[in-house]
Amino acid sequence: MEYEDLIFEVDGNVAVITLNRPDKLNALSVAMRRSLQAALKEVADNDDVRAMVLTGAGRGFCSGADVGAQAARIQGGQQPPSRQEVLSPIGILGSLIRTVDKPTIAAVNGVAAGAGFGFTLACDIRIASDKARFSCVFIKRGLVPDTGATYFLPRLVGSALACELAFTGDIIDAAEALRIGLVNRVVPHDDLMQVAKELATRIAKGPPIAMTLAKRAIYRGMEHSLGSQLEYETYAQNICRATEDHKEGVTAFMEKREPVFKGR
Repeated sequence: MEYEDLIFEVDGNVAVITLNRPDKLNALSVAMRRSLQAALKEVADNDDVRAMVLTGAGRGFCSGADVGAQAARIQGGQQPPSRQEVLSPIGILGSLIRTVDKPTIAAVNGVAAGAGFGFTLACDIRIASDKARFSCVFIKRGLVPDTGATYFLPRLVGSALACELAFTGDIIDAAEALRIGLVNRVVPHDDLMQVAKELATRIAKGPPIAMTLAKRAIYRGMEHSLGSQLEYETYAQNICRATEDHKEGVTAFMEKREPVFKGR
């Protein structure tokens, strides 16, 4: 499939999605939104893809909504939205990223602001370049955080820090993002994609069924009681015990070799 304002690549079992409007710091265009939605579906539907990396081309990860387009809308220079656009949740891409049933990594190469900030929060793991910058900038445009930011952010950094970031729209650097637990690690800029791809490749070697169920369990556990979670773990474990991958994992351990998981 041809994508506009986005590059989609598969290397082995790892999909790499690159937001591709570098001259605009990868600000979201209508075409990019549609392309990202299609690319996420391709990741979800392709059993050969076992992990995903999301990054940006050039100096930015994603600077959020295209302010020029916002200005045109305010001035009446755009066509009225369709009924589907009116009824669709704003920031639905954040939900689509989170609900990909495979491990996802945000490789944050530069500024991640607004919806771009939300994209990083929606991924399972965040690796930041030492040149990365983060901002929940919505308030400075007279807007409420969207793309799931009000859901994801307090779960990552706590409600007090989430309120501060949302209320001020301040820009924080990679070191501060690491300090408050917003990112998993910070790496030299030139090493970012190598580190992200190496981690994605290592994760992709794992058992896909168990990996998906583990991801579901972690996020489900943030919303449910311990008792309910133990029931889900039992359900998931019984599924895994019936897989070939479980047998392979045990056999490989007994034979003192690395397991080869096939997703069955």
